[in-house]
Amino acid sequence: MASRGLVTPVSSAAGTAVVVGWVGAARDRVAGAHGLLDAFGRPGSDPPVPAGDYAAVLVCRDRILLIRDEHARIPLFYEESGGRVSAVSTSARRLGCGTELERRYFCRYLTGNLAQPHTELTPFAGVHRVLGGEVVELSLTGRLHGRTARCGRGVLDPLPPEAAGTRPGAAAQDLRRALENAVGRRMGTVTACHVSGGLDSTSVALLAARTRATGRGRPDDRGLVLLSGCFGSGELAGERPYLDAAVEAVRRLAPAARPVVVDVGDTADFDDFRRHAGEADEPHAHAFRAPFWSRLHAAAAELGCDTLLTGCGADPVADANPLHLHRLARTGRLRQMTAQARAWANGGERGVRDIVRDYVVKPALPLAAERVTALTRPGTVLGGLGTFGRPRWLRPGFARAHGYRGASVAESRFVFGRTPEQSLYDAANYLAAPDLLSWHRAREDGFFLSHPFLDPEVVATMRRLPAEATFCPGRPKAVLREAMADLLPSPIHGRAVKVPFDQLYARGLRTHGDGLIDLCRSASHPLVEEMFDVETLCRAVNEARLGMGDSHSWDRMNSSLALVMWLEGLVIGGS
Repeated sequence: MASRGLVTPVSSAAGTAVVVGWVGAARDRVAGAHGLLDAFGRPGSDPPVPAGDYAAVLVCRDRILLIRDEHARIPLFYEESGGRVSAVSTSARRLGCGTELERRYFCRYLTGNLAQPHTELTPFAGVHRVLGGEVVELSLTGRLHGRTARCGRGVLDPLPPEAAGTRPGAAAQDLRRALENAVGRRMGTVTACHVSGGLDSTSVALLAARTRATGRGRPDDRGLVLLSGCFGSGELAGERPYLDAAVEAVRRLAPAARPVVVDVGDTADFDDFRRHAGEADEPHAHAFRAPFWSRLHAAAAELGCDTLLTGCGADPVADANPLHLHRLARTGRLRQMTAQARAWANGGERGVRDIVRDYVVKPALPLAAERVTALTRPGTVLGGLGTFGRPRWLRPGFARAHGYRGASVAESRFVFGRTPEQSLYDAANYLAAPDLLSWHRAREDGFFLSHPFLDPEVVATMRRLPAEATFCPGRPKAVLREAMADLLPSPIHGRAVKVPFDQLYARGLRTHGDGLIDLCRSASHPLVEEMFDVETLCRAVNEARLGMGDSHSWDRMNSSLALVMWLEGLVIGGS
């Protein structure tokens, strides 16, 4: 990775640092690495963890520090025994032993898509994860001294409506400034922007083009690549006019930007699933979508890109926070909560009862709510399966023995927390942009994905705004639309709904369903049989292939399938 510019080693009087990724600004990785070393290298120093996308090992004069930024995009692990750390790596698989697996990890992993990155457990016994925003301190001989969370962002209370304004226009300027800064920090020598024709990715690409055009960063728009996946048929082909409008708008700001349209019409979810899921460093819940992203990543790699910017994270971060309703109910403002729930329902064409259930009742009693839902939708494997409840194919004995119930409680507390309206942003960091695929491919691609909407400054800006300033019924992401009104082409500025990737998923299950079932039935790793009722999991695949279930239950099934394939990868790799 060092030969691809992904690793930056520096030395100074304070010591030596090896940084994977970048600290501060992507365009000056050496300066960022020196700044990190100088900040932490002074004896007795205890600074906050700076922003960026990085994992770092600092060998100072009196100690060794293992550090990750709050985003936790780039992994970092250490192998520990008897209170002494013997090895550090960005790969848990390189440190671990395939015959000594941590079964508690698999229960935690199976509770949902968020569980994996924010828990210390790894699949391998004795191998631990450095968490996002955490500093692990070692002695010079490797003795573990402690782990400390040093958040640089902090929790910001919402501004009162009179201080922030009650209309989107009053908050748009702050969001525009924060998003411009976030994009600017991520611009490299050759920066690719994923352009899908939606509001989020188009906004990022436009700000990247504006950064080039105004000379912020490197004033050369030839270093800007507009990367798009194009479908020639099916419902996703309807995105092409929006994609073309987005590219045209970006090129008005940066005429030399290179549009790269990749034909992905022949891809389907679960293509080559054994390789994508089986070779990953850890089980990868989103491995089913890897074929689409791999095609785009390969195109960006051929052009020598060192950063790929996405619009991931805008849905939970840049939109109004529906869990604000929980705060109103929690503080006894039931009449106000009911009025706002009715406005949410009208704006989203949903029932008031559904809004209250999802954003007031579920956050208060998540496990109980899932249990009730499961009881009202009996008869199928996927029916009623939510985010935390035990899937029917996970054997009850395994779940009891290795703490599935406790893992579900811990996960529900992370997702909703004591104040769900605040926990939403922490959860979004892990849900909106799962990057295990990006990390797994980094060595061959030579770049990392980066997500401006999940930048601490952008999150802090939106977190401080009251609901009155962000919610506009029937107009999602109203503040973002106002912030980008001068740059967005009118078709994209006005659109409220994108075509989902359901067709890709359905086609993948139709094409590969039998193969997935055969792979599960032929799995040879002993933990598969110990953990899963394979026939029940196969029934779930058949139900999903028929269109039964919903996004929550499909996510649970996808995670389990990825785990089966990952365990089989251990068998193949060890043979």
